[in-house]
Amino acid sequence: MAATTLAARAGSRSRDVLDVVRRPLISPKYGPVLITALLLVAMFVLGGLRYTGFASAQVVLNLLVDNAYLIVLAVGMTFVILTGGIDLSVGAVVALSTMIAAAMLAGGWSPTVVVPLILILTSFLGLLVGLMIHVFGVQPFIATLAAMFLARGLCYVISNRSISIEDPFFVAMAQTPVPLPGDLTISPSAILALVVVLIAFFVLHRTRFGRTVYALGGSESSALLMGLPVARTKVLVYVVSGFCSGLSGLLFSFYTLSGYSLTAIGTELDAIAAVVIGGTLLTGGFGFVWGSVLGVLVLGTIQTTITFEGTLSSWWTKIFIGGLLLVFIILQRLLTARRQ
Repeated sequence: MAATTLAARAGSRSRDVLDVVRRPLISPKYGPVLITALLLVAMFVLGGLRYTGFASAQVVLNLLVDNAYLIVLAVGMTFVILTGGIDLSVGAVVALSTMIAAAMLAGGWSPTVVVPLILILTSFLGLLVGLMIHVFGVQPFIATLAAMFLARGLCYVISNRSISIEDPFFVAMAQTPVPLPGDLTISPSAILALVVVLIAFFVLHRTRFGRTVYALGGSESSALLMGLPVARTKVLVYVVSGFCSGLSGLLFSFYTLSGYSLTAIGTELDAIAAVVIGGTLLTGGFGFVWGSVLGVLVLGTIQTTITFEGTLSSWWTKIFIGGLLLVFIILQRLLTARRQ
């Protein structure tokens, strides 16, 4: 009898442990982002086993350096998608930011004027998009598509050629590494991107605006009944996206030291893919900004793997991203259906 009782208790404890592990993985809130984190770890483990030096700390830091602009872009996209919206204009706004920066710096303007001006202009464009969506009832897809054509067209108005950036501040931001312990280095842009992520995390989880973003994505009618500022929030998320797009464009300018009209074509799709792979539901209401960072790192790890392999075309990056995106959309559907 005693042995049977002990076995039953041990079995009960095992089930409890399994339930504790299983419950977050099948949650629509935590499941996708945890799976993304596990996927990222698995990719690094497999890469480390296959390629020499793949799993080094500097490779991880290089992912942040190379994708700093995309991290900031994904942060802004996270705010929008959390409300159930979409922003197709971000890639074109990145290009417009690089063109404005390059043209103004070539004309002798100071970075102390150029940088704030770009952030103000892109935030204002986001404000116009938000007002179109809220005041005139335009679908986010159409409103941001119009903004995309506008921004891309303005790039060609400025110049249809690449403009080099030789300003000392931009050159310093591009070429000055920040030393870390262990002979590691990181770029100022990567540090700035991480600061933006921390601020976004605080805003989403510690402010009334952030709580309203989640409530709006969960149910706009319920948010209205609760007396939340739905209209203001719906507009402000596109202002945030515009600001992040402008800042992303500046980081891309630091990275390339140039402005070009064809910059960032398709980058809006990379940002959306990173946010979805990072666990944010396309219908809104669930997601974390850290998940979007993980999504960006997954995309960057795929590119790094293809680089280390050396025999695969860069187009395989798009194939793998498309496959992952499809898997995570199906996963989201399964988890939300289970919740209902």
